[in-house]
Amino acid sequence: MPSPLPAPETPPLERLLAIMARLRDPKDGCPWDLAQTFATIAPYTVEEAYEVADAIERNDLADLKEELGDLLLQVVFHARIAEEKGAFSFDDVARAINDKMIRRHPHVFGEQFYATGEAQTAAWEAMKAQERAGKGRDQSLLDDVPAGLPAMTRAVKLTKRAAQVGFDWPEVPFVLAKLREEIGEMEAEIDSGDREALRGEIGDVLFVMANLARKLDIEPEDALRATNAKFVRRFQFIEAALAQRGRTADQSDLTEMDALWDAAKVAERA
Repeated sequence: MPSPLPAPETPPLERLLAIMARLRDPKDGCPWDLAQTFATIAPYTVEEAYEVADAIERNDLADLKEELGDLLLQVVFHARIAEEKGAFSFDDVARAINDKMIRRHPHVFGEQFYATGEAQTAAWEAMKAQERAGKGRDQSLLDDVPAGLPAMTRAVKLTKRAAQVGFDWPEVPFVLAKLREEIGEMEAEIDSGDREALRGEIGDVLFVMANLARKLDIEPEDALRATNAKFVRRFQFIEAALAQRGRTADQSDLTEMDALWDAAKVAERA
């Protein structure tokens, strides 16, 4: 007989840990949960983080509560697999982040004082650099910027890290000049017909755009996510307007849909 779950009045986190242990029970657990590894559930972890961001973007607090729960489940899942391997437990994960937050906030939990937010940020980055050095595994300043990040986010982090040692454009106009240069090179490759070279030049344009966003203190992933949502909203306006006319988008043409796009923009401002 499998062990009974803790009662509903049990502290919620304790009960969640017990549920995960039961799901991973070799004899009475769920076959799907038992088959999972760090690698197989990693994509779900990333997906749940994006769903949290989406709920925030929509300002849907009820959905945010649910999505945060889904993300917490991912942490519990990874920790359970690690515990089964004898590597670490959920308590170890919580203990490590507790220690890190105290260590990185000496102005809150110690006697340190920072006169400005900039000074605090500089100290934060210095502490992170010391921690990386202490691990003794990074040969490059960029080694621990995760390769699995969304490309635009990783571009920002890479260039922000390089900027710490002065490898950065000094002002926004320099970035804009570089952007114009890269767009010119991209246009040349469009005319050349070299697909691989064009791919590289489009990447260069996007990389400079990520730099520009960083210099302007704009998170490019957030900006693009908002624009994606705007595109969906306005295209659905077009579809609804065409439906009122008894037609679908594939029965329309660009001139009509472009006019409806402009109408959607006007409706948003109203």
